[in-house]
Amino acid sequence: MRIARFSTDDSVSFGVVTGDADRPESLVVHALAGHPFGELRPTGAQHALSSVRLLAPVLPSKVVAIGKNYAAHAAEMGSALPDAPITFLKPSTSVIGHGDGIAYPQISDEVHHEAELAVVIGRMCRDVPAERAAEVIFGFTCANDVTARDLQRTEGQWGRAKGMDTFCPLGPWVETDITLDQVTEGEGLTVACTVNGEVRQAGGTGQMIRTVTELIVHVTQAMTLLPGDVLLTGTPAGVGPLHVGDRVSVTVGGVGTLTNTVVKRG
Repeated sequence: MRIARFSTDDSVSFGVVTGDADRPESLVVHALAGHPFGELRPTGAQHALSSVRLLAPVLPSKVVAIGKNYAAHAAEMGSALPDAPITFLKPSTSVIGHGDGIAYPQISDEVHHEAELAVVIGRMCRDVPAERAAEVIFGFTCANDVTARDLQRTEGQWGRAKGMDTFCPLGPWVETDITLDQVTEGEGLTVACTVNGEVRQAGGTGQMIRTVTELIVHVTQAMTLLPGDVLLTGTPAGVGPLHVGDRVSVTVGGVGTLTNTVVKRG
């Protein structure tokens, strides 16, 4: 099931998206009452997806991200494989949705894309054992862990480099029917990035150094996750520069495609 968050002229709602993703004209969003983290309650209202504005599919209290979770990406960054997951936070103010602009900041000259699978948490949880990790997952979405690479190098801490406004595009919706086995078996789900139609990244979640289950266990040993919180799982090799005017798309197999345009920060 695809759960979207969208706006019309007079309201913001969650909804269930139906139709064939390969035929955009067939996509319809069926509005829900309230939030989707419990029983789904359709209102009966429906809209052609093309007639609404898609928003970030959730409003997380925090985005917990994992660095260097693909060996090839660690290598391209000139790093050894980390002994433990590298964990950092992106603020809620960095989150934008499908179609929103990524604002290129004046304080950086080297902004990069990082295509990722994002895990959306569905229930409050802490100290989650591995055998119960699947129970706390609401679904999966696409993410772009946009990074000011020059600030990341010079500042050491990654808070500003990865936490700027608009530096966490999420979307286009949350897919709830993907299993952890699908994420880990074989090559897993494809994770790809294109910039102006050129393929920059092409990997699979089966290449992760640490699985989604391991990451949930690791993160919840330290902090409580709330419904709607997001866990970014790392990026495959091929990260590279973005420039004002670029159109960048992140595609995760079985989920969808998240597209944003880079704009000059005002």
